[in-house]
Amino acid sequence: MRRLISGAFFAICGLVFLALQPAFAVQPDEVLDDPALEARARDLSAELRCMVCQNQSIDDSDAELARDLRVLVRDRLEAGDRDEEVIAYVVDRYGEFVLLKPRFSYRNALLWGAPVILLLFGGH
Repeated sequence: MRRLISGAFFAICGLVFLALQPAFAVQPDEVLDDPALEARARDLSAELRCMVCQNQSIDDSDAELARDLRVLVRDRLEAGDRDEEVIAYVVDRYGEFVLLKPRFSYRNALLWGAPVILLLFGGH
């Protein structure tokens, strides 16, 4: 019985360890030769949502669309775009939903303020 519990404990610990590991999906053929540009590409990829997976960044996703977006980000950086220009290009093409951390705007102000409104009026 003790060995069964010990084995189950180690199995659970192993699964937790694997689940907490970052799952970078960037393929070797995507990596840029310039380490500074690659670091910028990885930072930008971490900010962009995979449109297929929706809860992952394109840096973490294995979806084909995520790969296309990673390549697009790298192409724009190699073309000389600043980080802001790359993000603006992707947002213009795919919409604000592609951002993992949406920007505050008047269009989404109610969404941002809803928790406060619910707390203020929900307690009465």
